[in-house]
Amino acid sequence: MKNTPFQEIQVESRDRLNELRRRLRELRVFNEIGKTLTSTLDLKEVLEIIMQKISALLQPKNWSLLLTDEESNDLIFEIVVGEASEKDRDHRIKIGEGIAGLVAQTGEPLLIPNTAKDSRFSRKILHFHGRGPNSILCSPLVSKGKILGVIELINRRESGVFQPDDLTVLTTLADYAAIAIENARHVQRIQELSITDDVTGLYNSRHLHTILSREVARSKRHHLRFSLVFLDLDFFKKVNDNHGHLMGSRVLKEMADVIRKKQRESDVAIRYGGDEFILLLPETGKKGALALVRRLRQAVNNNRFLKDRGLNIRITASYGIAEYPTDTANKLHLIKLADQAMYRVKMSGRNNIALA
Repeated sequence: MKNTPFQEIQVESRDRLNELRRRLRELRVFNEIGKTLTSTLDLKEVLEIIMQKISALLQPKNWSLLLTDEESNDLIFEIVVGEASEKDRDHRIKIGEGIAGLVAQTGEPLLIPNTAKDSRFSRKILHFHGRGPNSILCSPLVSKGKILGVIELINRRESGVFQPDDLTVLTTLADYAAIAIENARHVQRIQELSITDDVTGLYNSRHLHTILSREVARSKRHHLRFSLVFLDLDFFKKVNDNHGHLMGSRVLKEMADVIRKKQRESDVAIRYGGDEFILLLPETGKKGALALVRRLRQAVNNNRFLKDRGLNIRITASYGIAEYPTDTANKLHLIKLADQAMYRVKMSGRNNIALA
């Protein structure tokens, strides 16, 4: 039976009302997301919130958030949810490669209903997307005209296929996410600058006491040992006198690079002041510290500083080692003992190692 004009108007009005209600629900959700994302300036918390909201709103089977590496300009997986998530965490995608790379390159969101029929889909990353046809939703993370990364979703849980409305939701969410990520990164950079030495890029002496306090508390709680290495460059004043302070700063930076190459992942390097450096070696007694410092000393002695400036300068250093809690349980006294051990080396010929 055919609807009357009045019935047709009723149906149309009901559809419009339902659509309006849906839009209002979306606005409330986006308002909540905006407030939540801008309530924190911690990058880890921001990423956690994004993960929760995407899973709840769009229900993808697999999805990822990739951020742009500013040095290599590659896309790096920051969040990976779904099949083969751990395996793909170390994978990098070139700008322009696959759907994610294309979206990062163009800055335009994409909805791909079926990857099997789309030539832009990269077969190199098929192991992440899974076998067979896939529906992909991808949006760039853009802040102040800069592409920070992309969010890529693969297959809806229920239908398997994303719709145009889903793309609208994702792009709106991505706009909020980009602002939150940029703000969190800005705060992170300011925090890093406040604790980082501007010449060497190592932690500065102000941050040393924070690091030491944490390590003392951790070692006390778990009944662990750790060692502190105090090192001072030998005859560094001659570098400044003969080649100028600019070249002297360059030597300090190169020294920091040598230290970085020899320190372990858990070790912490600090520029203490002038030409003095400190190495904090967690869960390491004097014997282990001595072995590491011997390797470092050899690397320093074999290095040619300012080689790219045609100078090929040789530098040596004097090293002192103290152990917590064997030598002392006081953090300030630990620094003093390592310093005194280093000073004994200075007094007995330099270019050597002494234990507290």
